[in-house]
Amino acid sequence: MISIILCGGAGSRLWPVSRETHPKPFLALPDGESLLEKSFSRAKALPATREIFTITNQALLFKAAQAAERAGADQVAYILEPFGRNTAPAVAAAALEVERRHGGRSIMLILAADHLIADQAAFALAVDEARALATAGHLVTFGIKPKAPETGYGYIEAEGRQVLRFVEKPDARTAAEYLATGRFLWNSGMFCFMAETFLEEMRRHAPELLSAVEKTLAASQNYGYGRNALKLEPGAFAAVPDISVDYALMEKSERVAVVPCDIGWSDIGSWTALSALNPADDCANRMNEADNVIVEDSSGCDIHSQGRLVAALGLKNIMIVDTPDALLVADKNRAQDVKRIYDRLKRDGREVYKQHRTEYRPWGCYTVLETGPRFKIKRLKIKPGASVSLQLHHHRSEHWIVVHGMAEVTCDGRVFLVDTNESTYIKAGHKHRVANRGLLDLIMIEVQSGEYLGEDDIIRFDDQYGRLEEKS
Repeated sequence: MISIILCGGAGSRLWPVSRETHPKPFLALPDGESLLEKSFSRAKALPATREIFTITNQALLFKAAQAAERAGADQVAYILEPFGRNTAPAVAAAALEVERRHGGRSIMLILAADHLIADQAAFALAVDEARALATAGHLVTFGIKPKAPETGYGYIEAEGRQVLRFVEKPDARTAAEYLATGRFLWNSGMFCFMAETFLEEMRRHAPELLSAVEKTLAASQNYGYGRNALKLEPGAFAAVPDISVDYALMEKSERVAVVPCDIGWSDIGSWTALSALNPADDCANRMNEADNVIVEDSSGCDIHSQGRLVAALGLKNIMIVDTPDALLVADKNRAQDVKRIYDRLKRDGREVYKQHRTEYRPWGCYTVLETGPRFKIKRLKIKPGASVSLQLHHHRSEHWIVVHGMAEVTCDGRVFLVDTNESTYIKAGHKHRVANRGLLDLIMIEVQSGEYLGEDDIIRFDDQYGRLEEKS
């Protein structure tokens, strides 16, 4: 069995903690693990798993690889998308690669990187049943036994293992009717099938999509740089239809079966669902960081702090999410509408929808401390043995101050060391790089000045992480 983990998303429903460059799979849960780490651990724990494929955006490769390493998953291959094209193209690309590498009768288990499954034993039993059905030639979906008339999920109407129909997210009244019949399951978005079964049905029901994916793979190439990764060719991939695997295939095929299961599943699709992972106090308040939250005369509030002290007084049923650069305050009943704020920020071109002040790179991370007209101040942390690419900027100069460790600096071909409490200056237009040859983190303060300070003002000449084609 090959486990396929779909790792994408825009980060809209859990804004402001999730962002476009830091979507839901990478969010740390109360136990410190991310949803993606849990997905790797879950797949790795299944005895039949031979290899794990992860399908993600090219810009998220190193984040995903770090999550795999933390989870102890070493047999991981990557398919890298230049941009999102929904689940049908992703699964089709995976199926073609699985068929090429392992044969058409290989079983594929399709998992979402942003789901939480609390009962691993029950999950393993459900997978065993799904594998048996898949071996018999079925396209298998996992249906979650509903606990409540939830309006945020699609539903599957079934009789035993037979799927009668898929239905869209219902309104509250319809959801209650579904629950009362006992015939409906939540649509988990997880699947299991043989690669050849999926490809046969795609050729029957979505031949144009499959053909476009085949052309994309033929034009694609291995990423290299020590990673088992296939980078999809952007021009060919742009011609692939943007559609979910449910619409493209599952709702059309006559070979679909369902495994009803009770596995402690949640798609963590809102702040209400994420907050439910924190314990409640005597007044039903839930806080992620108790030391940073003070609550007085308040009840039913969900409060998430990323560092600053948050004090709530006389509030009821309010959601507060505080990050260094954005604060969300909302009625808990409107948790599903957070996406509207995200969409408005994106429409207005405000960077706060896209990225955090702290951004992670293969070499470490940087945090924007302050920005203003013609200047930006960053804190850089460079991991031991890591190196920033050899690069230049046309529109800005940089002043580097080392506050911890020792920097090996390259500037216009000259290599020199900058020790703690020392500094150096990089003029605009000069090729430069900084490396950490030590055993501890290198911490630097970088002061940028110039007429344009955007992250896309960069030309890379050499990069050990293969980012020469990227702008930032």
